[in-house]
Amino acid sequence: MNDGRYAELLRVAGPVSRETFDRLIAFQAMFEKWAARINLASPSTIPELWRRHILDSAQLLPLVSDALRFVDLGSGGGFPGAVLSVLLSDRGGASIALVESNQKKASFLRNAIAGTPGCVVAKRIEEFANSGESADVVTARALAPLPKLLGLAEPWLSSGARALFHKGRDYRREIEESRDAWQFRLVEHSSVIDAASVILEISDLKKR
Repeated sequence: MNDGRYAELLRVAGPVSRETFDRLIAFQAMFEKWAARINLASPSTIPELWRRHILDSAQLLPLVSDALRFVDLGSGGGFPGAVLSVLLSDRGGASIALVESNQKKASFLRNAIAGTPGCVVAKRIEEFANSGESADVVTARALAPLPKLLGLAEPWLSSGARALFHKGRDYRREIEESRDAWQFRLVEHSSVIDAASVILEISDLKKR
């Protein structure tokens, strides 16, 4: 079974070492153990954890081949932040801050990313944004509607970072609503996991 999952990971994320794959398998096991005690993801999605959450997060890797500094907003159960943290173990000089204000989830994340280039920031996003921490890429998944998400990410995006946001079938409506307050450059990447979903790559963000 693991060999099948490794092949899936390579298809979605590109070249990934067997050691990193083994770390993702260990992350999956830890997630399932903690999810029995605290709410890390919708219970109905746990049986599909590998594909629905882990591979869905891993598909970002080919889009960030040149990036080293990451910020993941509202990391929750670790998607995509913890998965990226594990995958970035193969990338020298990389770092990722997982911003999660819920203390129970932050405790899980600290255990889940131990030994990776990630660190957990147990603060509100707005508070961390004032710290001056820079980033090449900002990520978020299932956190907020796009207009609000742009406001949260604005401190980084207005300083040259780009965003990669997972969005579902209503993404076009969210884009149009966002254009009332913001102007930005947008690239839509079709999800390789869910035909109804996209990865929105946003840069050059400015308030109207």
